[in-house]
Amino acid sequence: MKLATFIYNGSEQAGVFVEGQGFYPFSALIGDNAPKTMLEFIQNPAANLEELAGLAKAAPIPEADVKLCAPIPRPIRNVFCLGKNYAEHAKEVAAAHNQADVDYIPQYPVYFTKSAYPEAPGDKASIPLLGHFTQKVDYEAELAVIIGKKASRITEGQVEDVLFGYTVLNDVTAREAQQRYGQWHYGKGLDNFCPMEPHIITKDEILFPVELGIYCRVNGETRQESNTNMLIYGIPRIIAELSQGITLYPGDIIATGTPAGVGHAMSPPSYLAPGDVVECEVEKVGILTNYFVE
Repeated sequence: MKLATFIYNGSEQAGVFVEGQGFYPFSALIGDNAPKTMLEFIQNPAANLEELAGLAKAAPIPEADVKLCAPIPRPIRNVFCLGKNYAEHAKEVAAAHNQADVDYIPQYPVYFTKSAYPEAPGDKASIPLLGHFTQKVDYEAELAVIIGKKASRITEGQVEDVLFGYTVLNDVTAREAQQRYGQWHYGKGLDNFCPMEPHIITKDEILFPVELGIYCRVNGETRQESNTNMLIYGIPRIIAELSQGITLYPGDIIATGTPAGVGHAMSPPSYLAPGDVVECEVEKVGILTNYFVE
């Protein structure tokens, strides 16, 4: 099932998207007890999905009549992120910093968080480059997973059960801020630097563990091309490990890392400029397109 949050007639709604038909708001499918937001839907996924599956569909809202948002425009807390989680990306970062590969392939997963305040931009949104603060804005295409059940101290074998679904995230980064401050939160958490593809693909649509192509294109030029089976630390390890010390809740978002091909590692580096169009794609999940502006 493909789910989305969207603006229709000036009102934010959430619902089901069906290719070739349009959008079915939860309110039209479920009725008076329908969840008002995607977060509310995810917080009771078993009941909501079961109810949707048994309902005849109402008249859809045409695609042309809605404005797409991020699937969860206002996450319940910061997005959890993985750094240097593809070996080739770790190596290119090492080369960019003139350090040996071994210094940049992490012995343990590298966790950090990313702000999505005031809200995560969606597909086709414009992202200000914040030229007053940074001249080195970069792209990072990532598969993001959405948690569907409370998870505390779970095993890797229990991870699939707590998943809700998947989306695409661009971990937009101000590289000089990332380096200057000795940690990553500031350079990756700037306003509007957490765009997400508008759809959530529910977990039943994708074989687990996931093996999906992942790509990034800048102005039509392919910069990143890999597969999620190349993750150094896969989704079972990530979620199980996080849950040992941090309770995960329905609606939590975890970005799993970016592959090689970032602009910062090119020779010479190639950072984003006003007018650039960035497409981040994950096979079977979707394509996130954003326009970078002054």
